[in-house]
Amino acid sequence: MLPIHLEKKFQLFNEYWTPKILGEFNGQLIKIAKLKGEFVWHSHEHEDELFFVVKGTLLMKYRNDKVLLNEGDLHIVPKGVDHYPVADKECWVMLIEPKGTSHTGTTQTEQSVNEADQEWI
Repeated sequence: MLPIHLEKKFQLFNEYWTPKILGEFNGQLIKIAKLKGEFVWHSHEHEDELFFVVKGTLLMKYRNDKVLLNEGDLHIVPKGVDHYPVADKECWVMLIEPKGTSHTGTTQTEQSVNEADQEWI
């Protein structure tokens, strides 16, 4: 029943593209991640994915479009849509997605992290 202080939680880790779980509500997981560089093209067949930029900027590339997200911006990637996140400099994001959502959808790379292996902080 205590508040979660995002900045303090972000200070607990340094890895990029490795979401950490803050909590769960109504079947949704609240996660935070530090992003830097380019990720992988992927989609989530059955789940929308919410990105909230806490610090920095994030470019969300789509096959035929792109969206630049600045600090304080929120963006929802619709289910089934290929996307490719890029952060030129370190970017902090909060993610909200259904429990069981695969980190990289059906795309499996060395950057993929299984939900069972994601750390609760």
